[in-house]
Amino acid sequence: MNKIRNLLAIDRIHRSGITGRGINVAVLDTGMYMHNDLQNSLTEFHDFVNGRADAYDDNSHGTHVCGIIGASGRMSGGLYKGIAPSAGLVPLKVLNQYGTGSSSDIISGIEWILKNHESLNIRIVNISIGTNSSKCEDESSLLVKAVDSLWDAGLTVITSAGNNGPGYRSITTPGISRKVITVGTNDIMSHIDESGRRHTTYSGKGPTFCDISKPDIIAPGSRIVSCYPRPDGYAAKSGTSMSTPIVSGAAALAFSYNKTLTNNQFKSLLCRTADDIGLDRYTQGCGRINILSLLLSC
Repeated sequence: MNKIRNLLAIDRIHRSGITGRGINVAVLDTGMYMHNDLQNSLTEFHDFVNGRADAYDDNSHGTHVCGIIGASGRMSGGLYKGIAPSAGLVPLKVLNQYGTGSSSDIISGIEWILKNHESLNIRIVNISIGTNSSKCEDESSLLVKAVDSLWDAGLTVITSAGNNGPGYRSITTPGISRKVITVGTNDIMSHIDESGRRHTTYSGKGPTFCDISKPDIIAPGSRIVSCYPRPDGYAAKSGTSMSTPIVSGAAALAFSYNKTLTNNQFKSLLCRTADDIGLDRYTQGCGRINILSLLLSC
C-alpha cells in the first residue's frame, strides 16, 4: 500500500510541473548506457577508468542508478519513470566493469566536479559507492575529505549507507562523513555477505566508529526496477545503491522548485519531513523519505 501511495504522489508531483528541469546531477558510478529513456538526460560524460569519450556502461549499475534519478519512462509507458525525469545527468565513470574501482579514480571524479560544477550547473552528486570502515580514523581519509569539499562548495552530496548490515557500526565510507546525506533502506530482503552468511536485512547501520549518528534518511531499495544496458531494457536491482538515487531525484525536484535552497537547508527539510516508522535512529535516521511532504515544505 505504501508503494502505491508513493507512486501516486510522484505522479501528482510530475503532473504539477515539478520534474527537476534545470538541475543537473553528477553520478559517480560505472557509467551510463544510452538507453532510450535516458537519451535526453545526458549533459556530460567523463571516463576516469578507460578514457573513452562516448557514454557507456560495461557493468549496468550506473545505468540503473541514472534511470532511478532521471529516466523518462517512455519505453515503459511511464511505468519506470525516474524521480526527476527532466533532470540532467552527468555520469562519471569511476568504477570498472566489475563494479570496483580505486579511491584515486573516485577522488579524480570529485576534483573534476569541483572544477566544472558551476559551468555545468551541477547541484547534486550521487555516490552509490561504499568501502568498509573499521575505525574512527577513517573519517579523516582522503575520500571523506573529498566528499566534504563538495559539500563545502555548496553541492548536495548523497551517498549510500552500504549493504554491510544488519549489524550496527556498518556504515561504509564515504557515508561516514558528518556532512553528506547518507541513505539506508528499511526494506527486508535476503542478502548473502562475502563470508556466505545470509541476512534478512542488509542496510548499513550506525553509529559510525566516531559515534556519529547515521544514516540520515532511508528510502526504498529492494527490487527497484530501472534501466538496463539495452535500448529498451529494464531490470530489478536491490541495495542502498538503489535507495540513494531516490533521494538524489527528490533533491533535483526540490532544487528545481526552490532555486534558492541550499544543501544544508535541504538536509534539514529532508529530515523534518521524513516519516518515523518506529525504528531506532541508527537504522532509520530521521525516518523514511516523504517526497510530497518535502516539496510542500520547500
